[in-house]
Amino acid sequence: MNKDIFGKALLDYQNGNYSIDIITSTNISDEDTLPLPYLFRDYAEMPKLEQKALQLSKGNILDVGCGSGSHSLWLQDKGLNVKAIDNSKGAIEVSKKRGVTNTQLKPLLEETETFDTILLLMNGTGIFQELSQVAQNLKHLKSLLKPEGQILIDSSDISYMYEDEDGGQWLDLNHGYPGELDYFLSYKGEKEDAMKWLYLDFETLKTACLTIGLQCEKVMDGEHFDYLARICFN
Repeated sequence: MNKDIFGKALLDYQNGNYSIDIITSTNISDEDTLPLPYLFRDYAEMPKLEQKALQLSKGNILDVGCGSGSHSLWLQDKGLNVKAIDNSKGAIEVSKKRGVTNTQLKPLLEETETFDTILLLMNGTGIFQELSQVAQNLKHLKSLLKPEGQILIDSSDISYMYEDEDGGQWLDLNHGYPGELDYFLSYKGEKEDAMKWLYLDFETLKTACLTIGLQCEKVMDGEHFDYLARICFN
């Protein structure tokens, strides 16, 4: 996020300057709105997948891509030790203002501590960016896990987005894996540089985990082709 539009929007909302939502789009979908209040939701407003992930969290926790800090705050309130990281300067500033006690501006691949639980929510596989980078990211996550540790991650199988009205698929075989998207953000007329964003179906994630010596189980399915997975040592 070179311009940190996401962070600017979060700061506006936190500081009482909410007037407009973030606009999102991808290379295979039209513009949509990402309501800023949703990014500040409390536990009761979270999808069941997120609620389940928080319920399963234990020990020393890493919240990857913490955003406004909603997940970290709930865990803190339960008396758990949480470290929240994000590569958005604005997000980290908002998290601190909201009361997250341990925050750090850094990408996942620069983290070096070890944890009992690592959370990657709101399409946690997105930060892998491309299928070719999944193994590298999973190996790094593995290095951050304590012996009995767990990774709780959610994503979606978006192959349905390539279906036509007759139920057939129009996959572009030259494009590569269908979950690899170009993701665009705009806010108050300013456009973020295009980001690579990865939606990973469960079987592909499971296979990638097995190849580097990790076990992957599906915890539950969501309401719209999404799922929550738990990754741990074999």
